[in-house]
Amino acid sequence: MDPSFIFYLIAVLLVLVGIAGIVLPALPGIPLVFAGLLVAAWGDGFVHVGWVPLTVLGLLTLASFAVDVIATMVGAKRVGASSKALWGTFIGSIVGLFFMPIGLFVGPLAGALLGEYWHTRELGRSTKVGLATWLGILLGLALKLALVITMLGIFAFAWWF
Repeated sequence: MDPSFIFYLIAVLLVLVGIAGIVLPALPGIPLVFAGLLVAAWGDGFVHVGWVPLTVLGLLTLASFAVDVIATMVGAKRVGASSKALWGTFIGSIVGLFFMPIGLFVGPLAGALLGEYWHTRELGRSTKVGLATWLGILLGLALKLALVITMLGIFAFAWWF
């Protein structure tokens, strides 16, 4: 068996698990995609994909960390969410993992709503904060998906051209 086959198999597995990690908050999605692409480049001795595209892919991976934090904060802060709402979002995301797949979407929303309600005792405001935080999370998910598609496109372009 060709040793590069093992590299490519590991690369594909890392990329697929990384793509799943975009939706599953327990997995570091984009870093796993980057690791998979790095392993694929390594598999052929960096002949097709060299340091320039890998550096760009690494920078996009670093940008993904900012996307996660900023998208959620923008959604929450636009409506003046309290720190309790942000903590509620975090805790709701963790608890939501135990009730997959619906918990992935309901957990952060419920957590933000309950956190803000604990802070203000106003149901209308708490609902608004919960929805805004949830929309921020969805925005982050869309941005991370766009980053992964961009990374795969850059890798494919470097490989074939």
